[in-house]
Amino acid sequence: MQESNTDVLILGAGVIGLSCAWYLLQCGRRVTILDRGRVGGGASHGNCGTLTPSHSAPLAMPGMVTKALQMMWRKDAPFHVAPRPDVELLGWMLRFAGRCNWRDFHAANRAKAKILVHSRGLIGDLVAAHGLDCDFAATGTLYVFREQRELDAFGWHLDSLRDVGIPVEERSAAQLRALEPCLRDSVIGGVFHPGDAQLRPDRYVAELARLVREAGGEILEDCAVEDFATAGARIDTVATTRGVWRAADIVLALGAWSPPLARRLDLRIPLQPGKGYSITYERPALAPRIPLVLKEDSVCVTAWADGYRLGSTMEFAGYDERLNRLRLDALRRGAARYLHEPEGPRVIEEWFGWRPMTWDDLPILGRSGRWNNLTLATGHGMLGVSMSLASGELVAQTMTGATPALDPAPYSPQRFHL
Repeated sequence: MQESNTDVLILGAGVIGLSCAWYLLQCGRRVTILDRGRVGGGASHGNCGTLTPSHSAPLAMPGMVTKALQMMWRKDAPFHVAPRPDVELLGWMLRFAGRCNWRDFHAANRAKAKILVHSRGLIGDLVAAHGLDCDFAATGTLYVFREQRELDAFGWHLDSLRDVGIPVEERSAAQLRALEPCLRDSVIGGVFHPGDAQLRPDRYVAELARLVREAGGEILEDCAVEDFATAGARIDTVATTRGVWRAADIVLALGAWSPPLARRLDLRIPLQPGKGYSITYERPALAPRIPLVLKEDSVCVTAWADGYRLGSTMEFAGYDERLNRLRLDALRRGAARYLHEPEGPRVIEEWFGWRPMTWDDLPILGRSGRWNNLTLATGHGMLGVSMSLASGELVAQTMTGATPALDPAPYSPQRFHL
């Protein structure tokens, strides 16, 4: 089998792998990216395209276990765990449950806020500096509510953002309808996050791939990694469907598919694939100007110049490749409760993808303690696009010995003994 050599071999051409490549190329490294499919074909493709420092709060918080159990038997619930015998999922859930306290919540909130805010700034700067064609807009995001008791109970969210210096503003029903005529009278109030932004994620990833190629990076699509050969504490070769590769450094950036491959290196990455869904339409006449989160139904709504998307939900069903129509229908029903025109005139795409969920809700970024030439860049949950450039920058700084822009400790693979 043909053997090829490179300086840095990145496994995964999603938004995280491309971000790592971009910063490594700026450091003078020679980079090759391999992907079993197409550029940005995974979770980077069909998400709602919001850049959200406002999402700094971790999923694990007091009361979440009770809430999850209540929703567990509803197959169309925003958060659903498919009952099945799965020892790894059980262990993940127990670890997650152990984090549902205020001490761990505040620690994770601080760490997520730092990487989200830094990445939001980097993405805005990159779009402006290189004229990226990706419908970027610094619009902020709006959370809207239909039930007063739910809005009243949301004070913890405002407190959590103010604790970490992220701006957040309350809005009345009248203010919301003035901002967004698309909202029905059923909306009673909400919260505005002025520091958030939006972009078209598939186009952003395509533009990032263009920058990587123009900077000298090589991207090889339809190239699946099959196995590794090791020598001592180093990965010697990477066997793929298109030949064998050697590299001075290897970056594992395969998102939710990182754990199966990492097992071949005797690494147990504590990720679960969290399945998310979206429906993309032609843009309706009365589309929102600001990305919305319809809170009681957990539906995200984003509109672009030539498109419109309903998305979200979290389904723990392993790597189940079926399109669960119950969950798509739940997106439609949820949107209809808040919006005058909940759907566009024509469906363009119905999509699902897996998010790489860690039980502490923080990404895994840094050198492996087991393999000297392996760096991990995975575990970004629902916020891969939002965290992308800060993650790539931190990985490059770690690999090149530069002073990191962020404290790397909260994201270190060593917290999982990797």
